[in-house]
Amino acid sequence: MSVSEKKDPASWGFEEGAEIAPGRTVVRDLGGGSRFEVHLVWDERLFALTVAKLLRPDQAEDERALFELREEAEALERLAHPVLVRGFGAVLEGPYPHLLIEHLEGPTLRRLLRRHGALGPDQLLPLAAHVAAALHYMAADGWVHLDVKPDNIVMGIPPRLIDLSIARSIERAARIRGSIGTDAYMPPEQCAPDRYPGQIGPPADVWGLGATLHHAVSGSRPFPRAKGAGQSEDALERFPQLERGPEPLPKGTPRPLGDLIARMLARDPGARPVAAEVALELEPLVEALPRKMAFAKRGSRTRLIP
Repeated sequence: MSVSEKKDPASWGFEEGAEIAPGRTVVRDLGGGSRFEVHLVWDERLFALTVAKLLRPDQAEDERALFELREEAEALERLAHPVLVRGFGAVLEGPYPHLLIEHLEGPTLRRLLRRHGALGPDQLLPLAAHVAAALHYMAADGWVHLDVKPDNIVMGIPPRLIDLSIARSIERAARIRGSIGTDAYMPPEQCAPDRYPGQIGPPADVWGLGATLHHAVSGSRPFPRAKGAGQSEDALERFPQLERGPEPLPKGTPRPLGDLIARMLARDPGARPVAAEVALELEPLVEALPRKMAFAKRGSRTRLIP
């Protein structure tokens, strides 16, 4: 193992070729967050490039962090859908606890929006329909993602929804008592669970997709707030969506799309459409595109065909 000496204590400081598990070596660093660092790795068993999501050194023996890593591994093992990132197992013991997940090519939606601004309908509408289909699948299987946002959508054909780190079963999600997720894309019930006891569930993911689509249509977040508000102890300052509606969509937004996004962003979870309804309402808009993504129905089942 080759590990650099005296690097940031919150990082393992792996160099190229470092072995994190037998037959699994680091190719390069991909970044990460406060709890995890992410590396592109070569896996000899799969004989392919994959991504390792490792707990940072100060988290590797933390019982809570290990519990949540185990939960994410369970979600990745349980859920299988063409639009969801795939998992290839986990190492939950030893010096480097990590998940092994699919390596996806392509930019995230967030990066695309930063570079080029709002999306055109040819990209936006198929993206919305695919992600709605994945959320319908998760809800039907008893799960919620809880962090649908531009950072967690990799643009491809089809787009892919990533990062199940805070995904929960619907039963467990209903017991959440503290705010969880990414502020700008969280529904009111995730911002202030005490105001909506027991109401965190699949409608939260519909809101997250609605906020993401609003951002993709307009080029900016739907609920802007003052600089520094993210550290405020005032819930209304930190989470303007608790009492304020989203910013107006640009003129020229197709009315059916604008109306759908508005209903997805309803403050009352029960007033939002379910994910399957979102996908079906997008069908005529998608069919009107020059390159169609049709919906094929077989009996009572509906599936997307790119």
